[in-house]
Amino acid sequence: MEPRVDDELLNAWLDGELDAAERARVDGWLREHPEDAARVRLWAADRDALRVSLDATLDEPVPAALQRTVWRGGGWAFDRRLALRVAGGAALLLVGGVLGALFDRSGGAEAGEAWLERAALAHAVYVPEQRHPVEVAVLGAADARAQEEHLQKWLTKRVNLPVKLFDLRAQGFELVGGRLLPESNGPCAQLMYQDAQQRRVTVYLRKPERGTPATFRYEREGELGMFYWVEGQGAVSTGYALVGALPRERLLALAEAIYRQGGTQ
Repeated sequence: MEPRVDDELLNAWLDGELDAAERARVDGWLREHPEDAARVRLWAADRDALRVSLDATLDEPVPAALQRTVWRGGGWAFDRRLALRVAGGAALLLVGGVLGALFDRSGGAEAGEAWLERAALAHAVYVPEQRHPVEVAVLGAADARAQEEHLQKWLTKRVNLPVKLFDLRAQGFELVGGRLLPESNGPCAQLMYQDAQQRRVTVYLRKPERGTPATFRYEREGELGMFYWVEGQGAVSTGYALVGALPRERLLALAEAIYRQGGTQ
């Protein structure tokens, strides 16, 4: 039986990165698999729409305001709800001119909450990615269990927190994988999950600053919502931010599942 053409190969086909033999194989696959052909057409439409909307700004210089404020006191200095709005239109993160305008309008965030903007922005950057959404992939891996164990040990060691990979299958989401991200007080982790319709959510885990309140809160801007909370106390506390373009009730079910499973083993 002919090997399956995965999303990485489909994206390479769409980007014109395949040699003639591989391209012919994907051509044949798409003729025989109309559901994949439909997905590729959607990707192409999204790409073309972004080009029309954003290509003119890519050659603009980085605004001075952005250069001054992008790292201010270890945090990205702009409003959390504004970060959610930006994350809802992820492609805008790549455009210096748009980001500069947003920073000019910003009022600044409290130091203990700047990580929430970073969680929203990290979601925006990686969720649309088809070929490399995570550093360590679990979903689709030949030995998914071994990859899970590797990911958990690696993140726990690097983040210096007892990272747990949450089981969200009862809520309809599978673990895609995870990655390390920079933080103001050391590395943090991002876990990514997706459902059968390829809707993705991310869980951002980090060591909170001393005195960060342990409240369980929800915020929404447009289609994107975020639940965030702090679990534990002192040196073993963990900050969580669950981000996704889902109805509040479904996002809450995921947040509750994560909370029940806990951050420690």
